[in-house]
Amino acid sequence: EDQESHCKISCCEMSAWELPQSLTVGNKDWTIRSDFRVALDILKYFGDPNYEEDEQWMICLDILFEDFASMSPKLYQEACGKARWFLDLGEEKTEETQSPALMNWEQDAGLIIPAVNKVIGKEVRAIQYMHWWTFAGAYMEIGESLFSQVLSIRQKKQKHQKLEKWEQEFYKKNRSMIDLKKRYSKEEKQKQKELLALFD
Repeated sequence: EDQESHCKISCCEMSAWELPQSLTVGNKDWTIRSDFRVALDILKYFGDPNYEEDEQWMICLDILFEDFASMSPKLYQEACGKARWFLDLGEEKTEETQSPALMNWEQDAGLIIPAVNKVIGKEVRAIQYMHWWTFAGAYMEIGESLFSQVLSIRQKKQKHQKLEKWEQEFYKKNRSMIDLKKRYSKEEKQKQKELLALFD
């Protein structure tokens, strides 16, 4: 059987050698959808300004937990904590450890996929199932690549550090790829449209 399979593991009992296929909420193991595409789908909603934070978390739980419809609302807060733990690869992150974003999974997909493919040694999109932690582990092992160059320039600009001459040229030619695009809600877009109409 596949090495990524299928023992049910709670986050309290799990070792570094195991991949969680379920999360313990309310003293019960709840099976989760652990494929990397599911996690990326969830992260997409967390970056969508059209949803309030509580709506984003409800979408997250509905996508992640296979039997979410049968979960008591009393367990939602605990389930959110376990979902965050899973998405953060088993790490307990605090606000102090959070840093400004250098990447966006959606915007950077075209850069990330080839880099992850190189680490994995095959086309990840063609793999029927890959655990989120396996995919994220490969992502963290990305070495010298177009994506790493983009991240380096973003980090320097974020810290207001001077770019090397070649980086300045690279940035001028690839600004649309390097600059992280701000996402606007439907309401914000409508207000912008109305404002622009005043100058027509």
